[in-house]
Amino acid sequence: MSKLNGKVALVTGASKGIGAAIALELAANGAAVAVNYSSSTEGANKVVDAIKAAGGKAIAIQANVADPASISGLVDSVVKEFGPIDILVNNAGVYEFAPLEAITPEHFHKQFNLNVLGLILTTQAAVAKFSPNGGSIINIGSVAAAGVPAASVYSATKGAVDSITGALAQELGSRRIRVNSLNPGMIETEGVHAAGFLGSEFHKEIIAKTPLGRIGQPNDVATIATFLASDESTWVNGQSIQASGGNRL
Repeated sequence: MSKLNGKVALVTGASKGIGAAIALELAANGAAVAVNYSSSTEGANKVVDAIKAAGGKAIAIQANVADPASISGLVDSVVKEFGPIDILVNNAGVYEFAPLEAITPEHFHKQFNLNVLGLILTTQAAVAKFSPNGGSIINIGSVAAAGVPAASVYSATKGAVDSITGALAQELGSRRIRVNSLNPGMIETEGVHAAGFLGSEFHKEIIAKTPLGRIGQPNDVATIATFLASDESTWVNGQSIQASGGNRL
């Protein structure tokens, strides 16, 4: 029997990269998965089609979780299609690098509105529709929470994710809802390709600092997320788990 049979999962920002890999892995382990996306209909449908082709259940739901007005509709659509939620993966996020002198209010709010406020409001709406048996919330953070030069705002958002995780783990524990953050290092995603990181000096520096000698792949994160979603991690709560091959920046 698959470890997530009968479970309902919502994965935000799941049309590509880490989110898509998590959605596919949760479905492969038996969960019915709501694939949330903001703009890439094609990408989300591709993930849904792959899940269905493998015999799983999935739907794609458009919503920008940086927009508070769209969040309740997202959660309601999941419940209408699949029933109460057991697993929430807060993966949707954005990153922009900028040195101190280039930071603007727009740069700040763009990242905090999605990475922090969007995560909190999505969690708020989803928890109201969680199964009475409890469940698992997985917040996708980053090793950048430790602080990365020219990324002070992004690093701050991911530090906030770790703090929110610890607070909500205590707040929601009585409802049998576990909350953990999963913090990747550099992962080879579409965004990393688009940013031109691969082959750069930054890429080489990351590899040099990583004991396992490579950057990560999306499935390296997805398998850990599936463990955190399952009853195999029933005693893991309030943790910030690094998925970086040992690189702590």
